[in-house]
Amino acid sequence: MARVGHRHGSLPAALPRRDGERVGLPVKMIRCGVSAGRYHRRMPATRPVPSFRARALAVLSLVAALPGTATVRAQALPTAAPVERAQTGETDGVPAELVDFGPVSRLPLFTGRGDGGWDHEVRERGWIRREGDRWRMWYTGVAPRPDPAGPRGRCRLGHATSPDGLNWTRSAPGPQVAEAWIEDVCLIRPTAGVYQLFAEGDDDIACRWTSADGIGWQPRGALDIRLTDGRPISAGPRGTPAVWLERGVWHLFYERQDLGIWLATSRDLVTWTNVRDEPVLTCGPEPFDARAVAFNQIFRFRGRYYALYHASAMGGQGRWCTCLAMSDDLVHWRKWGGNPLLPVDETLPSASSATLVFDGTRHRLYTTHPVVRVRFSVLPATVGVETGGVGEVLP
Repeated sequence: MARVGHRHGSLPAALPRRDGERVGLPVKMIRCGVSAGRYHRRMPATRPVPSFRARALAVLSLVAALPGTATVRAQALPTAAPVERAQTGETDGVPAELVDFGPVSRLPLFTGRGDGGWDHEVRERGWIRREGDRWRMWYTGVAPRPDPAGPRGRCRLGHATSPDGLNWTRSAPGPQVAEAWIEDVCLIRPTAGVYQLFAEGDDDIACRWTSADGIGWQPRGALDIRLTDGRPISAGPRGTPAVWLERGVWHLFYERQDLGIWLATSRDLVTWTNVRDEPVLTCGPEPFDARAVAFNQIFRFRGRYYALYHASAMGGQGRWCTCLAMSDDLVHWRKWGGNPLLPVDETLPSASSATLVFDGTRHRLYTTHPVVRVRFSVLPATVGVETGGVGEVLP
C-alpha cells in the first residue's frame, strides 16, 4: 500500500536511535519473569494467591516499563494494558496464545535514522525471522519527501540483525538493493531453497526477488496474476503480497486499493491464477474494517490457518487497527469475533503491519509501521505457529 497519506502518520519526535543501543528488555527477564512461581511472594493465608495469568500480566507490564539505556523513549502508551480476553482456553474458537498479549514495548525496538538519508523513516510491513541463535529483519526504509506537499520519498530494502529480537543493528549503511523500489515485504525460504521475497514495487505492483543468503537479491519481475479464465487481471495496484507455500503450491494473497483481499496460486512462481475472481475477504460489515483491509501474514496453528490483517474505518486517514481471520482451507475466511485484535493506538494511530513470531517459549506480536514494537503472549506455547508455509526451513 504505497499511496500518499496511507499508513504514514506522523512519527513521535526524536525517534531516531543509534545502531546497537539496547532498549532495556532482556529476554531472560521476560522469560523468567513470567515463569510459574518466579517472582511469586508467599501471601498471608487470609489473602488469595494471584493466578498465573494475573502474575504474568503484572510482570509483563513491569518489563514493558523498564528503563533502558537508549536515548530515545516512546511516549507513555495508555493503550499498553493488554486487551482482556478469555483467561484460558479459546475465544471464539481461537486459542488464547494467539490473541492474549501483554503490553506493548515502551521503547521502539527499531526506527528510521532521521538523518535525511535513504531510511530516514521505516514504514509498512517488515519481516522478522528467528534463524537459530540469530534474528533477522528485512525492513522498508523511506527517504524524506523531496517536496513536503508532494509524494513521499523512494522506498528501499534494508536488513538488520539481533541476538534476541529486541536489540537491532543495521547490517550495512546502505540499502540491500540500491535503486529498486521495494516496500511492504514478505519473505519465505523453502526447504533446501533460496529466499523468496515478495514486495510492492513501483505503483503498488507486487514483485518477487530471490537470494541465496538474504543479502544479495536478484529481481524476478512483477507477478503475472491472471483471472480464473487465464486473462490478465485489470491494470492497477495489486499490493501487500502475503504468501503461503504448501504441497508445492504457492498461495498469494493480495489487495487492490485495500478494498478486498484476493487469492491466486502458482506452481512455478511465474504465472499466478485467481482461485476465484471475487475477494476471499472484504471490508466490513463492522465499522473498524469498513473502508480498508490487507493481509499481513498467513500462519497455521494446531491445524488451522490464520491471517493477521490491518484494517481501517477511515479509508487511509492514518488510523489503523490489527485484526485476525481464520480458515480451514485458505479460501473461505471468517473474521474473528473478538476483532480488532489491536485497536487503534491513539498515541500512534498509524501503528500497523503485524506479524507473529515464536521465540521458543512465547509468541511475539511485532508491528513494524511506523516504528518496530513488540508484545509478548501472556500464555506460553508448547508449540509455535507455522509461518510461511509447510516446507519452509528456518536454519
